[in-house]
Amino acid sequence: MNTWISGWVLFGFLGQAIFAARFIVQWIVSEKKKESVVPISFWYFSIGGGIVLLIYAIYKKDPVFMIGQAAGLVVYTRNLMLIMKKKNATPGDNTYATTTV
Repeated sequence: MNTWISGWVLFGFLGQAIFAARFIVQWIVSEKKKESVVPISFWYFSIGGGIVLLIYAIYKKDPVFMIGQAAGLVVYTRNLMLIMKKKNATPGDNTYATTTV
């Protein structure tokens, strides 16, 4: 077996492991809090695993896998943006309030 190819397979498994770790982290945090929680680390693991898997999909030249991972990365990044926006909002800021005209 070609070691370069098996290196790529290991890289793909690494991506899967990072991606799967997000569920383990979410489970542990939820168990500690005794409620369903999605910690910010969930999104970082999602992005990390998604990037590795996208690179692997590009190597494999699999357009279905590429589009799926790329679309997921948009969602994960947007969720982090929303979290950071909320975290950086000043108290009393009406950024999230809806207004009627």
